[in-house]
Amino acid sequence: MLVYQDLLSGDELLSDSFPYREIENGCLWEVDGKWVVQGAVDVDIGANPSAEGGGEDEGVDDQAVKVVDIVDTFRLQEQPPFDKKMFVTFIKRYIKNLTPKLDEENQVLFKKHIEGATKYLLSKLSDLQFFVGESMHDDGSLVFAYYKDGAADPTFLYFAQGLKEVKC
Repeated sequence: MLVYQDLLSGDELLSDSFPYREIENGCLWEVDGKWVVQGAVDVDIGANPSAEGGGEDEGVDDQAVKVVDIVDTFRLQEQPPFDKKMFVTFIKRYIKNLTPKLDEENQVLFKKHIEGATKYLLSKLSDLQFFVGESMHDDGSLVFAYYKDGAADPTFLYFAQGLKEVKC
């Protein structure tokens, strides 16, 4: 299994169990998330509760919760939305912090394609949700989520060069 960690904070943000598609010349990865229900346990042991003297109100009181699989699996923390000025400030700081940590080949790719990726994200800014890793590191990477037209499940966006592949 492969896990993808944030190069800056070390937080686990993704794994190979969530397939990705490269967009914006490979600078961004797009990953489909899903709403899932947690905590609801329905165990059918084949017994007839009414014949056994049990009623509908017996049993465990489950607290079923709907969560997004990626957010829950990697314990992502939602952040308040950014306006354009805040987003541009974040991107500038992110580029400054990430570039020295990249090898020469990835530096070239990142510098070449980050402008297009930034424009793409800016075009969706009002629709984006912002997430950080579990450590809530200030200078770490952001994970972006949005709903495609008519979609019931969110799509997540990651900066490809900001992730480090780790074998588990």
